[in-house]
Amino acid sequence: MKRSGPLLTLLGGLVLALVMLSLNATTGTRATSSSTRNDPPPASVSPSPSPTRASPSPSPTPTPPADADYAGRTDDDSAAIAVSLRDGKAVAYFCDGRDKESWLKGDVEDDGGMKLTSKDGGELNGTLKGRSVRGTVDIGGQEYAFTADRTVKPSGLYRATANVRGAEVDGGWIVLPDGRQVGILKRDGKPSAAPEIDPETGAVTVDGQRLTARPVTP
Repeated sequence: MKRSGPLLTLLGGLVLALVMLSLNATTGTRATSSSTRNDPPPASVSPSPSPTRASPSPSPTPTPPADADYAGRTDDDSAAIAVSLRDGKAVAYFCDGRDKESWLKGDVEDDGGMKLTSKDGGELNGTLKGRSVRGTVDIGGQEYAFTADRTVKPSGLYRATANVRGAEVDGGWIVLPDGRQVGILKRDGKPSAAPEIDPETGAVTVDGQRLTARPVTP
């Protein structure tokens, strides 16, 4: 009985050693298997960037010609013409100061072009460039080339209508940049040279009656 103690201890140690050896062998195999499959991770594929489309530049908003007044002479110096522009509209007056006149009106394009017409068949074709309106006006079958420069008050276009001594009076005046005046006054439709107005106030006396000629705009 005394000898069985050490023998059992030896057997227990042997069994423990076998168990440890078995565990080490198993752990080594798994480690080897794990290390053998140490493949690099798959490379990530980034999606190709979509082509960038350039945004179209916004078209500039057309700007209508600025409100202004223009006055000048025909190229042959036989008549005067005035043009008044407001909000894309225009009114013009052609006058030779004796017996030929015409009031014309129409639209002004964004590029400065204009085609104005009158009730008596007159037609004005012009273009605003810089500080001048250049073009032609056809009155009574005759064409006149003209240039009207931008002007400031008191130069410009004026008109007065009234009943004077039982007659219908209709007067039109162009005050040129140099101060000269060209106008026609009709009494019941009969034309004659118009008396001068006071360009500062528009005052004018017709057959003893005081009238006021006012600036004309579309």
